[in-house]
Amino acid sequence: MDGRIPAPAAVEFRRADYDARTLAALVPALLDGTGMRPIEHGMRVLIKPNFLAPAAPERAMTTHPLVLRAVVEHVLGRGGRPTVADSPGRGSFEHLLNKGGYAQALAGLDVAVRPFRETVKVDIGAPFGRIELAREAVEADLVVNLPKLKTHTMMLLTLGVKNLFGCVVGLAKPEWHMRSGIDRKLFARLLVQIHRAVNPAVTLIDGILAMEGEGPGRSGTPRRIGLLGAAASAPALDAAICRLLGVRPEDLPTHAAALAAGLVAGEPGIRGDFLPVSGFHLPVLAPLTFGPPRLQRLMRRHLVQRPEAIRGRCRLCGECWRCCPAKAITPHAETVGFDYDRCIRCYCCIEMCPHAALKTAETPAGRAARKLAGLRDRVTHRMGRAGLRRPRRRAH
Repeated sequence: MDGRIPAPAAVEFRRADYDARTLAALVPALLDGTGMRPIEHGMRVLIKPNFLAPAAPERAMTTHPLVLRAVVEHVLGRGGRPTVADSPGRGSFEHLLNKGGYAQALAGLDVAVRPFRETVKVDIGAPFGRIELAREAVEADLVVNLPKLKTHTMMLLTLGVKNLFGCVVGLAKPEWHMRSGIDRKLFARLLVQIHRAVNPAVTLIDGILAMEGEGPGRSGTPRRIGLLGAAASAPALDAAICRLLGVRPEDLPTHAAALAAGLVAGEPGIRGDFLPVSGFHLPVLAPLTFGPPRLQRLMRRHLVQRPEAIRGRCRLCGECWRCCPAKAITPHAETVGFDYDRCIRCYCCIEMCPHAALKTAETPAGRAARKLAGLRDRVTHRMGRAGLRRPRRRAH
């Protein structure tokens, strides 16, 4: 970065449906309206969708195939050479293409579709240094970021910035979860610095059928919003979506990290069909630590929110304990057990469970402690504001 503060970015929203003809006209207009870098003839264009895992489009787990097709057609129409790639969390790539409707949607188009495999080392800055990112993401002439609007049990929402964590390939994802440990702010900083390294030219988010509740996997609940959003700046788009859902942008960990990194300048300029959504069910971002350091292990065991198996749903398929970076899950006779001393609360297990058999849970004591902490923060904030307004006494 050159140290300059970016100008406030424009964010465009448009009402939309999953109709191929409608999207074929709407998507190019949205992309062109962002002021993105033009696609030139012969340019290698990476399109990075959200390919979390094999799922039917109506599950709202992945970018819809018709939105993806419209973007591919736009790139081809401008003379670009598109590649669609991602690194799914589970399942075979071929199964994902078939179950998600992508094989059918992209049939007949001159586009390469493949999983990320090769990596190159990129210095994303302190404290992470050189990390391995997908070669296609680093070497593309232009990157189109194509996330899905979903909740996320660890990071509140997975939007534009978070989507580029998919450029970390395969088993390196849980490794970075483990390195970040129980520090949500550090993980958010990692995501922002990966986003900055990949530097997408444009982000277009699929919010036609979004996901609320305990996303981003099978435990989440599809919710129709009926919107597409686009911006040249992913942090600006993320902030606008927070406003759309009634969330303070600074409460989104990745946006707070983007602010700290100087990637955001003021409020985004929101245009088009900005239709606020009421009652959107968000996950609870409970604290990952409580109390003084010498008591944190004990308090984590009894006060901190944690993953938990839902009685009768677990099929002992093994996805959760295979993806757990902390190796905190073990199979038992009929379900799985958790070592909450080892568990880092990344919730990869909930994200990857194909049977929606896991959930987040708070102990009664933990819920009470969180509410008391929230009340304390609100009172402190109000007292601080009152103190700022208090007039000074004149000296006699």
